[in-house]
Amino acid sequence: MSVRPLTPALAEKARVELNEDPKRLKDDIQSIKDWLSKQPHLVARTDDQWLVAFLRGCKFSLEKTKEKIDLFYSLRQLAPDMHNIKHTDPIFEEILSLGSFVMLPKVGGPDATRITLVRPGRYDPDKYNILQVIAVTNILMKIIMMNDDHSTVAGCSTIIDLEGVTMGHFLQMTPMSMKKMVVIGQDASPLRMKGTHYLNTPPGFEIVFNAMKSLLNEKNKNRLFVHNKNYEALYQYIPKDILPAEYGGNGGTTEEIIDYWRSKVKEYSSFLEEDQKYGADESKRLGKPKTSEDMFGVEGSFRKLDFD
Repeated sequence: MSVRPLTPALAEKARVELNEDPKRLKDDIQSIKDWLSKQPHLVARTDDQWLVAFLRGCKFSLEKTKEKIDLFYSLRQLAPDMHNIKHTDPIFEEILSLGSFVMLPKVGGPDATRITLVRPGRYDPDKYNILQVIAVTNILMKIIMMNDDHSTVAGCSTIIDLEGVTMGHFLQMTPMSMKKMVVIGQDASPLRMKGTHYLNTPPGFEIVFNAMKSLLNEKNKNRLFVHNKNYEALYQYIPKDILPAEYGGNGGTTEEIIDYWRSKVKEYSSFLEEDQKYGADESKRLGKPKTSEDMFGVEGSFRKLDFD
């Protein structure tokens, strides 16, 4: 078995919060491998380190782990617009360079969550779509799942800085795109959402915020925090010290953080190349195939967004 040993602080958090038992870990991983071998529709990665990320994200419930892995790979077929960018594509480098989405290299303590910084106002909505940004994000998330124990054990908190967001950005937040974002972030990802913090909210924000909130489960609804321009309120949840210099912290500039991730992508290039062969073929599923309509049907969830 090849699973990175956890630090003492993370090992204790995994034991208390995730039901992780080192003595049972090998058998739990093998149970998932045995199940995967019997799923004709799935071609899935079976690295021990990869599978343990899903087990941790499901608090070691084997049935929930199977459901999450199944959904994770099914989305590659059912939501191709969130998976159709490769790390070698020119558009990947373009979007990465904008810094619309980065994970901060520093964490706030020995068992702290990983912080992601999302700045949609950094991309031009006439040139890029939010789902393309998510596709780039998904590539970085694969690296996190293999590389970062803070994310897989302690989860992730997100800062969404809406400075520079325009009507063009809001119009991309259709009911379908929001549903896809929630399914991939809340339901399919093994990285637990520990809180979302909104900064610099513009007019019209409440409409999109309430629509997105309506799609979340109750636990994640209660983990939404709107700080607007009150950075001091943000610092009560996320240590100022780990933030980028632009936010008053000592975590390096956002350009330096982008360079950090550029290097990580190069380091994991062969891993990402190999990952392209994995996915699902719903025509081979035992039982009823999953469809995009079943997954993302949002009619009746909320009225058409009205920005007038």
